[in-house]
Amino acid sequence: MADPFLINSPTCISFSGGRTSAYMVWRVLQSNNGLPKDAVICFANTGKEEEATLRFVERIGREWGVPIVWVEYRHDKTGFAVVNYETASRNGEPYEAIIRKRNYLPNPVTRFCTSELKIRPMHKWLRANWQALGGDAANMEWDQMIGIRADEHRRVSKIRARGHSTETVKETMLLPLADAGVTVREVTAFWESQEFDLELPTVNGRTLAGNCDLCFLKPASQIQSLIAERPQRAEFWVRMESLRLASKPSGDTFRNDRPSYAQMVKFAKDQGTLFDPSEQAIPCFCGE
Repeated sequence: MADPFLINSPTCISFSGGRTSAYMVWRVLQSNNGLPKDAVICFANTGKEEEATLRFVERIGREWGVPIVWVEYRHDKTGFAVVNYETASRNGEPYEAIIRKRNYLPNPVTRFCTSELKIRPMHKWLRANWQALGGDAANMEWDQMIGIRADEHRRVSKIRARGHSTETVKETMLLPLADAGVTVREVTAFWESQEFDLELPTVNGRTLAGNCDLCFLKPASQIQSLIAERPQRAEFWVRMESLRLASKPSGDTFRNDRPSYAQMVKFAKDQGTLFDPSEQAIPCFCGE
């Protein structure tokens, strides 16, 4: 089988800031003796990543000697901004900007946060820097590597069935970890052997506070545990649910099938958990 990490055409490596996608970056560097000139590593910051995630992304670039393009959504004609560890948003500013632009909250049915805060800023950066990456101006087509493992069966099936992102661009989604049969065991063993790691705990291979800290796609019991651990995590989510928006298809909350974030803060403070601990997370593009 051909090496799925070998790059021979313009490629965007989507780095979520988690252990799995960081391991994918490492495998790419090993297979290509470094980062090919027609490849770019992109990290899209929503402003709701944990500080430990931002430190991890910065350290990957520094320790492994590779450039990582940090992008964020902006509500302007460019649609993105390039930031770095020092200037990256930390209080949900990009997330709030897209909510105010859309004038309603994302929800499990209309998950525009992933496309607007991650996919589109990366695509817009790629378009703006296409020729610098060695791309043909007449044929703007690239591969996008996503850090999804072979044991993430639902996510693999969903992306393979679609073949591309939600954007109308000439993009081929690649799942090199899945193609190589990489599971959470291999990723865990890799990081146990390294001199540094993502400073967020895992439970059964899952980084509970990874990606957006209290993402509404996470199980409610997980969100409540994270709130109990650090109540400040909920401030942004409570404030977004309190905005006076003109149109809220899902009601006044991110989800109409569970209590609001304000109520979950109260539960965490007064009553422990009221949620099913076996509830599964809803899969999305964001990655680990």
